Amino acid sequence: QVQLVESGGGSVQAGGSLRLSCVASGITYSRYCMGWFRQPPGNEREGVAAIANDGSTRYADSVKGRFTISRDNAENTLFLQMNSLKPEDTANYYCAASWRCISWFIEGEYDNWGQGTQVTVSS
Repeated sequence: QVQLVESGGGSVQAGGSLRLSCVASGITYSRYCMGWFRQPPGNEREGVAAIANDGSTRYADSVKGRFTISRDNAENTLFLQMNSLKPEDTANYYCAASWRCISWFIEGEYDNWGQGTQVTVSS
């Protein structure tokens, strides 16, 4: 059974930092491409950052220079370091796993999803 479990969300003031983690089980993690998505209140889910199985990365324009995605294949863990947080970063953050590795931010290309972790940034 595939499981993705996120942690690390919370409440922080603007300008602060948070580090999200996502532990994967039930998959050959190193072969998967992984992504972080978020769903702000009242809005649709959007791609934030993604990392391929070769380590290459892609970021949404809104987070470039502030967020860093990384992975630890030995620990089956995905990370998202979020710095210089803004109120507009407030959202429920999800990690996702893709076997096909076809697209960075198309949700339908991701096979498995976590339950999400809430990030709230106050001004």
